[in-house]
Amino acid sequence: MSSQDFLRLHAASRRARHLVGVSGGADSTALLHLLIDAGWRNLVVCHLNHRLRGAASSADQRFVERTAAKLGLPCESGGADVRRLMKNSGTSLETAARMARHAFFASCARRHRCRRLMLAHHADDQAETVLWNLLRGSRGPRGMKSGHVMTMDGIGMQVIRPLLHVRHADLVAWLRERKLTWREDATNAEAIGVRNRMRHEALPLLARITGRDPVAALVRAADDMAEIDAMERDLVTAARVLDPAGRIHIPALRTLPVPLQRRALHDFLTNHGITGIDRALLDRALALLDPATAAATNLPGGTHLRRRAGRLQIESPPIEALPATQHPD
Repeated sequence: MSSQDFLRLHAASRRARHLVGVSGGADSTALLHLLIDAGWRNLVVCHLNHRLRGAASSADQRFVERTAAKLGLPCESGGADVRRLMKNSGTSLETAARMARHAFFASCARRHRCRRLMLAHHADDQAETVLWNLLRGSRGPRGMKSGHVMTMDGIGMQVIRPLLHVRHADLVAWLRERKLTWREDATNAEAIGVRNRMRHEALPLLARITGRDPVAALVRAADDMAEIDAMERDLVTAARVLDPAGRIHIPALRTLPVPLQRRALHDFLTNHGITGIDRALLDRALALLDPATAAATNLPGGTHLRRRAGRLQIESPPIEALPATQHPD
């Protein structure tokens, strides 16, 4: 298969600069090489060292920096004390790592004046996301979007996922066929954490029970839901729920039916990088529309959603992440 068979991107975008998140693992390494093969050159490789695996994390960083140098691409690398961030914010390790990455990507965006970020999420990741959203009861069978704007540390980033319909195994096969190397994270193979257990236990069990590939079915469900999402989004947009400052205008939100109010709140939180959104959190957010209730509710990651002067806004403490280090061409 050629690189064009993998990537779902508009060719005209090649001239614009894009940041590419590269961990050094198979998926992001494949994305980087696929982009190069497809003629993308105006790329900035971005790698955050989470400092969770000691010498292995440092080796990952060196691998990414060498790969970028071989391809003639600039590389931004930085580090974050994710365990300390987890302790200070009272979140899970996974959430703390995501917060650190968002802060790092935002610093890269400022340095390069580029708000376009490509990530290597693939079909297997999408299936896990859909299954997890179903179990949380907050979004139905929704998955990650192939392209959308997400706020990262105060910057509206255009997040692009060109591999959402590609299986992880196909990416690995493509790398092997071209004799390209990547870094292995041993923790990905361990059945610990919700996402890893879904990957290694839940999805294989569903395949054995049904005799069908659950990943393909869950990805199709996400595609179907995306079409419904587009219609809902048009209705929310027509209601002018956001004010010019990007806050939720409560009187406008209350003109919508409750299901669309919930949808608007979910999108608002997601676009501000809030994760772990469940039905209970959305119900607490809806309660803020009543001026007789408490004026704020806590959000994952140590932030909170506050009602102030007829608006809803997210207030958050600064995120601890070390600045990026630039590696020129």
